[in-house]
Amino acid sequence: MGQIAEKQVADLLQDKKIEVKRDLKAKTTGNLYIEYESRGKPSGISRSEADYWCFAFENLFIFIETTKLKEIIEPMKGSTMDKRGGDKNSSKGILLPLERLTELKNNGELS
Repeated sequence: MGQIAEKQVADLLQDKKIEVKRDLKAKTTGNLYIEYESRGKPSGISRSEADYWCFAFENLFIFIETTKLKEIIEPMKGSTMDKRGGDKNSSKGILLPLERLTELKNNGELS
C-alpha cells in the first residue's frame, strides 16, 4: 500500500509546476487567502502557470490542481468571502475555509 501511495506522489510531482503557499494565519483563522488581483491587475491565482498549488502548514501539505482551485474560488468573488488584503489593502482575494477543502475531499471531488 505504501508503494502505491509513493508512486501516486511521484506521478503528482513529476514534471509539474507547483506553487507553494504558506499562509501563517490559516492555522488560527481556518481560512486560506487566495489572491487574485493586486493594484487593479490580475495576480496570484489569476496569473499562476502552476499545475498545482500546495498549501504548507508546518508538516502538513495540501496539493490541489490550479484549475480546480480556480473553479472553487470563482463563484466566491463578490461574496462576503471576497476580501481586500496585502500591503495597504491593495490586493483582492478569497477567504477559502479549510473545511471547504475537507468537504471536497470527502465528496471525492479532490484526489
